[in-house]
Amino acid sequence: MAKKREYKKWSQQQYTHASCWAIMAEAILGFGDKACEWYRMINPIEHSRTREAVNKYKVEPYVIPADIYGENNLSGRGGWTWYTGSASWYYKVGVEYILGLKIKKKKLSIEPCIPKNWKEFKMKYKFEDNVYNITVKNPNSKNTGITQFLLNGEIQNENVVSLSGKDKINNIEIIM
Repeated sequence: MAKKREYKKWSQQQYTHASCWAIMAEAILGFGDKACEWYRMINPIEHSRTREAVNKYKVEPYVIPADIYGENNLSGRGGWTWYTGSASWYYKVGVEYILGLKIKKKKLSIEPCIPKNWKEFKMKYKFEDNVYNITVKNPNSKNTGITQFLLNGEIQNENVVSLSGKDKINNIEIIM
């Protein structure tokens, strides 16, 4: 007689590096709603909203843990805070893959992948003595895709800005 295979329930287990990579994949695929939902889910503050949750989580609500355990009496408890590269991956995923701000070879590009219900967001980026005020507008409730890229009121042919100049304030407007 064949033995029935049993599977453990891993409902609250989290390996944060892999969670960030999964969020990055969702954003690369253009699934902004899912990417932001998962991004919010692994935010430590989400594990600290009630006294019961705090007592279960047992680590700082302002530090990304490497793990959230999923078995027995440790289920839901955070681990390895202040000792992991998970925070840098979380930051990178949020800035580069959700908000879409990328810098490569002194060129700035913006390719957001956001929830459809985000109508607008703003960022400020400083490079040397230059300030870039960035506004992303989403009037058509899109997850991704740029319709228009304006630099200081002028439509750009490419969705890229060269980072140069001194003491200059630049205004970038992105229309999705």
